[in-house]
Amino acid sequence: MPSTEHAASPGLPPGGERRKIDLPPPGRERRRGEHRAPLAATRRPSAPVRDSRETVVEFRGVSKLYGPGGVGLERATFAVRRQEMVFLVGPTGSGKSTIMRLLIKELEPSEGRIRVAGRDLDTIERKKVPYYRRNIGVVFQDFKLLPTRTVYDNIAYALQVTGASRKQIRSTLPDILRLTGLSTKLHNYPHQLSGGEQQRVAVARAFAGHPPLLLADEPTGNLDPETSIGIMQLLYRINRAGTTVLIASHDNEMVDRMRRRVIELKRGRIVRDEASGLYGAREENTDELGERLKRETT
Repeated sequence: MPSTEHAASPGLPPGGERRKIDLPPPGRERRRGEHRAPLAATRRPSAPVRDSRETVVEFRGVSKLYGPGGVGLERATFAVRRQEMVFLVGPTGSGKSTIMRLLIKELEPSEGRIRVAGRDLDTIERKKVPYYRRNIGVVFQDFKLLPTRTVYDNIAYALQVTGASRKQIRSTLPDILRLTGLSTKLHNYPHQLSGGEQQRVAVARAFAGHPPLLLADEPTGNLDPETSIGIMQLLYRINRAGTTVLIASHDNEMVDRMRRRVIELKRGRIVRDEASGLYGAREENTDELGERLKRETT
């Protein structure tokens, strides 16, 4: 995953309304210098690629090779719609993190096409990748907080690097702190926080600029069950506010309880892609979700 600087600057400048992903203007398409033989086709379930007007993420036949014989991803095809919440599940080495790293252009695919908000990522020049990343919030399992900065400054830094003024930051952060339950912790340093509180700061930082797309790589991997419920409630609340959320997780029980779409990977291949049906005609609010998760966890 990218460095701390990249992790700390995932959002868009604050501005009230949810924005569409504003990718950098296209340059000349980069051509790969060598021919790569396609991987052998495999039979696998895959989601149909939906109307591009409502599609935020689209993988078409994407493979990633890691040296001789190493396959990180094999001919993956799926699409994620706007404002959808999707879980990537599977054991270590199944391809979950590879998908995340491809989406933030830390890796390049060996074959296939990746599009975000209708734009082919292969057309984004290297020098413009940091601008592209500002449209994506990223939450890491190991938090990647700045240890010498307070909670307030960790979150503010994500806005500073996008050019937000001090006035904009002062007007934006109180709402972010309330949303993430950190209003009483703004002067604390990371070492003074629990693991769950540190992860809340990481989520707040990723969401500070109200990005249209948020990626969370094992966001509950180091947390106890009760704290994990709080983080899932927070991600659920962000999703209901209009952000598309893609979560990589090995916590199958928690994923099943969330009742959202699941894409399962094994050895780089998509082996399952299905929506977990909601029980009842209406969606739960955040409090109802938390109460149900607590009942089902005990």
